[in-house]
Amino acid sequence: MDTFDVIVIGAGAAGSVVAARLSEDPDRRVLLLEAGGHNKRLSVKAPAAFSAQFNTKLDWEYWTEPEENLFGRSLHEPRGKLMGGCSSMNAMMYVRGNRYDYDSWAQDGAPGWSADEVLPYFTRTEDNGDLSGPYHGTGGPMHVQTCNADPITHTIVDACVEAGFDRLEDLNGAQQDGVALTQVNQKRGMRHDAATAFLGPARSRPNLIIKTGALVHRVILEGGHATAVEVSFGKRIERFAAAEEIVLSAGAFGTPEILQRSGIGPAEHLAQVGVPVQVDLPAVGRNLMEHPFQFLNWELKGEEIGLADLSHPKHLARWVTTRKGKLTSNVGEALAFFRTDSSLPAPDMEIVVAPLFFWEHGKREHPRPAFSLGLSYVAPFSRGSVMISSPSPKEKARISLRMLSHDSEIRAMVAGVHRAREIVSQPAMDGIRGAEINPGLWVRTDEAIAEYVRHTVEHTYHPACSARMGAPENGACDAELRVYGVEGLRIADASAMPTITRGNTHAPTLMIGERCADFIRNPARVAAVI
Repeated sequence: MDTFDVIVIGAGAAGSVVAARLSEDPDRRVLLLEAGGHNKRLSVKAPAAFSAQFNTKLDWEYWTEPEENLFGRSLHEPRGKLMGGCSSMNAMMYVRGNRYDYDSWAQDGAPGWSADEVLPYFTRTEDNGDLSGPYHGTGGPMHVQTCNADPITHTIVDACVEAGFDRLEDLNGAQQDGVALTQVNQKRGMRHDAATAFLGPARSRPNLIIKTGALVHRVILEGGHATAVEVSFGKRIERFAAAEEIVLSAGAFGTPEILQRSGIGPAEHLAQVGVPVQVDLPAVGRNLMEHPFQFLNWELKGEEIGLADLSHPKHLARWVTTRKGKLTSNVGEALAFFRTDSSLPAPDMEIVVAPLFFWEHGKREHPRPAFSLGLSYVAPFSRGSVMISSPSPKEKARISLRMLSHDSEIRAMVAGVHRAREIVSQPAMDGIRGAEINPGLWVRTDEAIAEYVRHTVEHTYHPACSARMGAPENGACDAELRVYGVEGLRIADASAMPTITRGNTHAPTLMIGERCADFIRNPARVAAVI
């Protein structure tokens, strides 16, 4: 059995960071295990093609159980099964969240994670090509830039300003309430995913071993210590030992799955599915959070067509030869944050502006050019679960989001629909506003909108909090990401978030990876950075 100092499970956003940072020490041998393969496909590298990865071998293809508050619908949760994980599949939006998120973490069982304390980790990660100052960094591994938006997007931003939004340059700065063009992880017209950014420069290190096609069965515990990992490569099963630590970075679904298969989780459930209990840890697989997401669509009128002709071969040819043109769009080209209730401490709704028709994960088409406004409820109350159905890694867990289980969430979504329609009614939109496609003008009353939302709402591809940081009585790991009841085992991914952030979860996940690496290699460094 090969022995490494540290084993990292999952080469997604956080796992790529952890493996790259720890292997900077030439005396530390690091093994990085990834279930998927390479991320060099055109659908990965061309920014606008991200949804073409869904329902392919690059997608874990998770589905929820029938959602009781959504008329029994099961929702598809695409998750990246490739180097870079979801950073190779997402819409590349770089949104850190709100100061209130992190200050709440620090006050609720995660000391050391306040906004001021995590900011240095965000800036250290960044190589920002457009913004500078105290909120941004340059020279870091991950390239960040402001997207090159379509004229339709600029018009909608103008309409937001007419509707009362502050026009911002930087949604990752001092203020989040307002509207701005999206900051994206792109470089030279291509997606800049975590594997490219962090592992690309590290691959040649002799002390970093990367194994793909590695399906992790479980973490092996001996005397309360995480000592090894059991992995299958096709029909071949191998074990790898860890002298120092094992880091779980398998994502909000994969991390609780692996923990539970290892005997770490709610004892009653583990017994029901035939897994010997090693550590009774009720928080593993519970507290799952996700942002509800509702698209609204309008037809375009006038000469501008937005991204309606995105699939035309001429755009592919231009991107292949110049890395320019419509295929460089991340689709969600502008973001607006607002409060559906003025008494709230921070924004609870995010509007995603897309200069094309987007519906059913990009699978549904519309015969005429259109634009979309997506409403992401970024302060949800609902809590779901991720629970394995058997000890086998080939059987996916049962996932329940329990989406929209609180009346306040429906009220917020209804308010969001009204606000989106208010934006589209502004004078700036007169030259491009066509007929409303979804929900349609017949869906007007609060009751009708609420029913429509329950029938059509999706999620924002942001599962989190399923192995949350917190106190021993309600957390799966402590503020240094150490799993309770086990020595030498940490969590570094979105599952460790105490509560979901107000915005897209990729940037916070990178930050979590940075902090985890520092906790392992030099705890004093964390104190120094803070």
